[in-house]
Amino acid sequence: MKTTPLVSLQAPKDVDLEYIDRELREIWQTYSGVGDGLAATRASTFSFLVYEPEATQPLLASLGFYTGPVDGIGGPRTTSAIKAAQKAYKLEVTGISTPELLTRLKAEFDVKQAKGKIDLAELANLRQYSPDIEGAGMADAIASINPCRIITLCPTTGEDEGVKAQVSAYCPVNKRSANSLICCEYITITGVSSAFERVGGVLSELMIPDLPKFIWWKAGIDEDYPLFQRLVAECDRLIVDSSIFSQPEEELFKIGKLLEQDLPLIDLNWARISPWQELTAEAFDPPERRNAILEVDQVTIDYEKGNPSQALMYLGWLASRLNWQPVEYSYEEGDYNITTVKLINLEGKDIKVELAGVPIADWGEVLGDLISLKLTSTNLNADCCTVLCSETTGCMRMEAGGGGQSCRIQQVTSLADQSTEKLLSQQLQRWGKDVLYQESMVITTQILKLVKN
Repeated sequence: MKTTPLVSLQAPKDVDLEYIDRELREIWQTYSGVGDGLAATRASTFSFLVYEPEATQPLLASLGFYTGPVDGIGGPRTTSAIKAAQKAYKLEVTGISTPELLTRLKAEFDVKQAKGKIDLAELANLRQYSPDIEGAGMADAIASINPCRIITLCPTTGEDEGVKAQVSAYCPVNKRSANSLICCEYITITGVSSAFERVGGVLSELMIPDLPKFIWWKAGIDEDYPLFQRLVAECDRLIVDSSIFSQPEEELFKIGKLLEQDLPLIDLNWARISPWQELTAEAFDPPERRNAILEVDQVTIDYEKGNPSQALMYLGWLASRLNWQPVEYSYEEGDYNITTVKLINLEGKDIKVELAGVPIADWGEVLGDLISLKLTSTNLNADCCTVLCSETTGCMRMEAGGGGQSCRIQQVTSLADQSTEKLLSQQLQRWGKDVLYQESMVITTQILKLVKN
């Protein structure tokens, strides 16, 4: 997404947490214009809070020191991992992250990547954790379309020195009326998780009252984390992106449990599979094929190895539409990670589904995109065989499967417009619940429950 140029009203300025609102009011009270006789108008659309941990935990995980969730929450596992890394790199062993340790972790990661020893899941995961300390990048892309108040929480794994806050204000030059610019406020707060908990009430009060409140949780989910509980209880929509989960199955299961509590939650990765859903529905829309969908009892889904979230959500959607219930689950790791799920329909007929994680050298915006899928039947007289595939990888594996049925083959249009920025901007225009997503995640959660049993 091309970022709109911004005019700076206030460069990032360190302030005391308790005086953030006062500082922002002073910006608007004292600022008279931004040149050419224009005045600056304070945006009053919504508050957008981003929870974005630093890179220490994913780096520790990639280098073999840490096995826990990437959630920005300091705990015994994170402390032990930091100590192990400090000992390995002959640094002072304190269990507290330092700039020196972070620099060394980045250097070791680069060395490991150069040797081809970093897998795609680790690389995709690490891409996401680069906090927007000065309100740039992703925040600019959002602000250029939706001028608002952006609050970024950046939990660190360093020493507990309380929280540090910065405020700034920028105006997208395309958001203007005849005589004014409509501007966006940025608040960036850093500190360790325990410090965030101490000031949790203040953090929630930074979201503007009586306006929509959105939270983008760019981390693993700990539903027992007091700050998480406080913030989600006050938001109109919680936004996550399962493409960045370091433990996808476990995190999807947690999302399913949150949805059971009727939490207004949406996954950006859910929107990425909409072209596959639309083409599937379209394939069985012609009158002569409408009943054929009921004959489908074999499903194969290929996805980019490293994150099965899209494949699991697609299966949850398909099963929820056709009233299939999951009854068995098995998994086999290898060159192709193969997940087999057995479901039954309302008549008690068995449905066999295979999810295959296909190794991909060149992946795009996110890891785990769907590659291709095939719906078919053991009834060779059924006219239900349907193959969908992405434009980039084609349908070679699906077409090579053979069989006695002729298949309807279609390509899914480019997913170039499914970037994180665009999907996020769309979600910031809405609030409340997505019923189709919730219904689909009920089945996805049931599948993942079989994994735990």
